Amino acid sequence: MSKVIEGLEPKSVFEFFENISDIPRGSGNEKGISDYLVSFAKERNLEVIQDEELNVIIKKPATKGYEDCPTVILQGHMDMVCEKNFDVEHDFLKDPIELVVEGDFISANGTTLGADNGMAVAYCLAILDSNKIEHPALEIFITTNEEAGMNGALALDPANLSGKYLVNLDSEEEGEFLVSCAGGLKTYIDIPIKKESATGKIVKIMVKGLKGGHSGSDIDKNRANSNQLMGRILYALNTKTSIQLIDICGGSKDNAIPREAIANIVINDDDNKFDNIVDEIVNEIKHEYKTSDSGLTVVVTKGNEDSYKVVSRETLDKLIFLLTCLPNGIQTMSSDIEGLVESSLNLGVVTTNDDIIKLTSAVRSSVGSLKELMKYQLGLFAKYTNSEFHVRSEYPEWEYRKESQLRDIFAKTYEDMYGEKPLIKAIHAGLECGVFDAKIEGIDMISLGPNMYDVHTPDEKLSISSTRRTWEFLIETLKNIK
Repeated sequence: MSKVIEGLEPKSVFEFFENISDIPRGSGNEKGISDYLVSFAKERNLEVIQDEELNVIIKKPATKGYEDCPTVILQGHMDMVCEKNFDVEHDFLKDPIELVVEGDFISANGTTLGADNGMAVAYCLAILDSNKIEHPALEIFITTNEEAGMNGALALDPANLSGKYLVNLDSEEEGEFLVSCAGGLKTYIDIPIKKESATGKIVKIMVKGLKGGHSGSDIDKNRANSNQLMGRILYALNTKTSIQLIDICGGSKDNAIPREAIANIVINDDDNKFDNIVDEIVNEIKHEYKTSDSGLTVVVTKGNEDSYKVVSRETLDKLIFLLTCLPNGIQTMSSDIEGLVESSLNLGVVTTNDDIIKLTSAVRSSVGSLKELMKYQLGLFAKYTNSEFHVRSEYPEWEYRKESQLRDIFAKTYEDMYGEKPLIKAIHAGLECGVFDAKIEGIDMISLGPNMYDVHTPDEKLSISSTRRTWEFLIETLKNIK
């Protein structure tokens, strides 16, 4: 164990966060962290359930005086988004997260930090480990695969939980209580590849240095999408000179705005003409994103002349059409909640294999019918390019409830502690609360968490002081649930 954050307060919370940071826990690779949670519970003689999806439920009885209070479910997810900078060597399947402390912030060395949602796990373990915190009966519910489709939450057997109050700890702004979230799904457009041979000079084009961010909560920040930018570069080249495509890739997670993309092409025109075309389109793009993505860079690397296997011009035309024309970004804003993105798409991942070029998009909406409309639109793009279309990992929205006893308790505690009202808001991101709302009849929920910034990117950082304040608030609120 690295002990990089030893001595920070609250001590137990940060100790557990460092412990779990040593365990690889990318989405789909949660066996190690799930078993760790089970062992933790058994060592403390707590009731524990581990289901087939590796979700873990740990139950702790009420402390003295709270035996007749409502049972509270504290909930988070154990998996994390695994993003890293291209020049960082890190194997998310086996390497621990290398933590860095600077001032009030904890970050990671060139990778995502995993405070989303490792901090929820750390809070829950610290509560379970303590014999001094007053609380009602607790059901700690830590899910798997949240970041890649909420598979753990979708697999929940409601019979394993008895609580009717649920506190989700997967939010990222202190002093804000989330009471509604978007539903979502993933779409896949598979462009069939026809291959042919071409002779010319190989050129690698790399778009990098973009800000990226969460494809839900950051979609309103007008940040560039590297996959779309690559589409524009290929379009400019394809219309003004002769190019052929070997392969293309961009982004790594559909729920992260893609920061980088690479295309390998073959050219036959002279270098000066090619360079002038690239410079012209890159200057246009840089001007457009000079504020939101000031670090945008396009790197061109030229190789040798040779014979290469390339995709057909028909395939290239379809790819460029989709990259430049697929709906992306904000689609509608809410008319009911000022400033809330109502529906959006994110063309998050582009990959190439022997047979297909796959385009993966994340679709989000707090209105179910709009989610269906966007799915239909993407399906039409696939149909009219003779591409295959698939939909997976669909999850429901969490609708706002006008009456909430749990929300009232949290709001009153906040006012008593800080002398001001908390911000009650909805979020344009998927929370597991939408799934729980559909699965657990009558569940009363709220979502909160400490300040985090640039989640789902290697710039992710967690505020130490906010983590402490959120912990103190959470403990005080548990005392007030009577």
